[in-house]
Amino acid sequence: MLIAVGSVKAAPGVTTVTTALAALWPEAQHTRRLVAELDPSGGDLAVRYGLPATPGLASFAASTRRTREPAAVWDHTHLVSGGSHALPAPPAAAQAHAALTILASGPGRSLLRGAAANPGVVLLADCGRLDPATPAEAIARQADVLLLVSGTRPDELAHTATRLGELAAWTPRPCLLLTGTGHSTRDVERALGIPTIGRLPHDPTGAAALTRITSPAQRRRGLARRIAALARALAAPSATPRPTPAGGPPAAVPGVPPQQVRTAGASLPGPPSPSAPASPPSAGEPARRDDQHSTSARKEPLS
Repeated sequence: MLIAVGSVKAAPGVTTVTTALAALWPEAQHTRRLVAELDPSGGDLAVRYGLPATPGLASFAASTRRTREPAAVWDHTHLVSGGSHALPAPPAAAQAHAALTILASGPGRSLLRGAAANPGVVLLADCGRLDPATPAEAIARQADVLLLVSGTRPDELAHTATRLGELAAWTPRPCLLLTGTGHSTRDVERALGIPTIGRLPHDPTGAAALTRITSPAQRRRGLARRIAALARALAAPSATPRPTPAGGPPAAVPGVPPQQVRTAGASLPGPPSPSAPASPPSAGEPARRDDQHSTSARKEPLS
């Protein structure tokens, strides 16, 4: 299984969400988990885990000129806390961008897809910011799931709204994950016209502890519990669609144009008229509590 994780604006915690999903993946003892750092702006995993610069993304990209074996990717990874593997990108943006360009424009992207297709393997690709023309796009388009992480302040939502139609078409299963304080989840869903897969709170202390989870009890607490639930939702086949929030026309989120709900296999059309009924939401998104209604403009969570 290949899951691409990215954002459109700011730093809503893509790397932390990606690594935490790998650490908290269900049936982890029977699953080989790999975090591939495909952020062209430079990697954080080497510093975060104290890893050497080589092996990693750069050495794997270079090796793809000589091999066509998907299993070769594991030769360039490191075992990290939680039992998952990491393919770290160089910290320098120029080197990371160059390595990712080689990977995305050559056979390397097929090797990553091939490795993720093996039974019992989940590959989580940290794509960073999904800017237009990012070299990570070529790999994200091969993903089974695209997890788009967004904050809920008006400026963040406005940027996310402008890319929803494009990004939703990249994969069979696009998912929106909200983080931090800002507009309520219900208002965001109505304004953007799509259901979310969940929401993570602003919890820097809990985020820092995610790399040190060593017991089942720790998995059931706070932020770890929420990410473990998110991992179970992503690992499960698409479920029955849940109802779109009821209650009249879309709520007004400043700067965010209302969109029409994307049904499975369809693209996002233009904004509906105010009187148009909501379309059925996409499949596979679990219900969750809406407990974030603060409009405070805090720093991004999970950074």
